[in-house]
Amino acid sequence: MRCWCFLGLCLFFVSTPAKAADAWLEFPPSDGDPDAPRIVLISGDEEYRSEESCPMLAKILASHHGFHCTVLFAINPESGLIDPNYNANIPGTEALADADLMILATRWRVLPDEQLEPVYDFLKAGKPVIAFRTATHAFKSGDVGGYDWANFGIQVVGENWHSHHGKHKFQGGRSVTVAKNAEHPILNGVDSFYTPTDIYGVVHLDEEKSTLLLRGAVTVALDPSAALLDDEKNDPMMPLAWLKDYELPGGVAGQCFATTCGAAVDFRSESLRRLLVNASLHLTGQPVPQKANVEFVDPFKPSFFGFMPKDYFTKRGLRVEDFGPGKSAQSVPVAGY
Repeated sequence: MRCWCFLGLCLFFVSTPAKAADAWLEFPPSDGDPDAPRIVLISGDEEYRSEESCPMLAKILASHHGFHCTVLFAINPESGLIDPNYNANIPGTEALADADLMILATRWRVLPDEQLEPVYDFLKAGKPVIAFRTATHAFKSGDVGGYDWANFGIQVVGENWHSHHGKHKFQGGRSVTVAKNAEHPILNGVDSFYTPTDIYGVVHLDEEKSTLLLRGAVTVALDPSAALLDDEKNDPMMPLAWLKDYELPGGVAGQCFATTCGAAVDFRSESLRRLLVNASLHLTGQPVPQKANVEFVDPFKPSFFGFMPKDYFTKRGLRVEDFGPGKSAQSVPVAGY
């Protein structure tokens, strides 16, 4: 066991042997509770650097809130490197069999049946889901269970990919609390926050059957101090975060918390991190504190979002262990970019 100190607190992580060594990360709870609730965080998108944000969130959830977290990555089977441009391999989904919560941040994955089946079983059992940003279009296709994986977004999350409501990479977003749900525990300690990612268009969400927590206001520029856009894009404002029920055909009813923000750079916001921590506690039946601890465990200086050349991840050379205890994204230089 190795001890990592942060603000005077000793945080303990145990390296857990796994099949296909170095294919995923395990972060046991800091108190060592063998019965701790389990979260599986699944990264794998080409644009918003979920390979950086998911380990950061897992460390916070394990260190500060007593969860056992498993982080999965898109792995190129030829190089063994983290490579979200390779959309057909996320090892370790079998961990969902013992999970109490799935946090999903993938984008249009085409997974083999043996990797997709644990996701199907998890959803059919009605277990809770947190979906952020591109999880509205988490899967491009799939054959498991005869399920319509291309419409996973509408059926589970509340929306598929629809549009960039704000101008991508030119207009950011700011959260606006929905007044009638302002006292919901998921919003405890969550102030209005800015996101460099633009607001997504959301047109299929049934707001009458959902609990809408936040709307997203489009800002005139990519600047935390930017004014809100004064035109029809903010009238009405798009849904930004909500809770909704879901149920696969023949399955048990479950609940999904979703937010359309969530690029790695968005998580520089303390309130956005707290939103996901609060949702994790709420969905696993635990009390939500008035102001949950969301301090970074390791330094977090995320990469900006955007599609990268096919060789970007090969040149970057990221391996799973680069996000382990005491390590973080900025500790790995991006050679050639």
